[in-house]
Amino acid sequence: MSRPPTLSANDAASKRTVVLQRIAEACAKHSRQPSSVALLAVSKRQTVESIQQLYAAGQRSFGENYLQEALEKIPLLPTDICWHFIGPVQSNKTRSIAEHFDWVHTVASLRVAQRLNKQRPEEREPLNVCIQVNLEGEASKGGVAADEAIRLADAIRQLPRLNLRGLMTIPPASSDPQAQYAMFARVAQLAGQLGSPVDTLSMGMSADLEAAIAAGSTIVRVGTALFGARQ
Repeated sequence: MSRPPTLSANDAASKRTVVLQRIAEACAKHSRQPSSVALLAVSKRQTVESIQQLYAAGQRSFGENYLQEALEKIPLLPTDICWHFIGPVQSNKTRSIAEHFDWVHTVASLRVAQRLNKQRPEEREPLNVCIQVNLEGEASKGGVAADEAIRLADAIRQLPRLNLRGLMTIPPASSDPQAQYAMFARVAQLAGQLGSPVDTLSMGMSADLEAAIAAGSTIVRVGTALFGARQ
């Protein structure tokens, strides 16, 4: 795989400003405060140098999909970065995820949740987790169905080293804003059925963050619009 180009300081600041403006405009359109939507920079396959440039531009939350790649980057970067794991969670990798990340967006089974709970270091705060939902049952994506999400949420609440924050989804690809919104709205409605209040909807990426914000997203996961197209 070829090495991706490194962002310049100007590019990093400019791209981040543009994305934050998109978030602000979407929030204004739907009577929301921009501070209610966090920007998560998806840094998979990106260089340490590019991450450093976005950090210098003010970005503090980064999401990684691949554990080994993340473990190589994390020690080289500032310690105040908030690291989110947003890739599939394999049972044999839960220990490293529990030890090195602040958030996991992709919990999709009780077994994985139990392992993360058991392996979360006692000296760290409970691990923030989101349940990944897959409302259309797409075989190419992880996640649980709506009824499973409700049962899994109840079980996670019994695990003291995990902090259930909400739901995450990757909807079917669509260029139709109405179709995008409809799927995100279903996830937001499901979040309201989880019992005790949750405060996080991890929904929306570079191409559909406006629709996600309209439906109530609180974290948008943006890669391409910040780093450029991946190699």
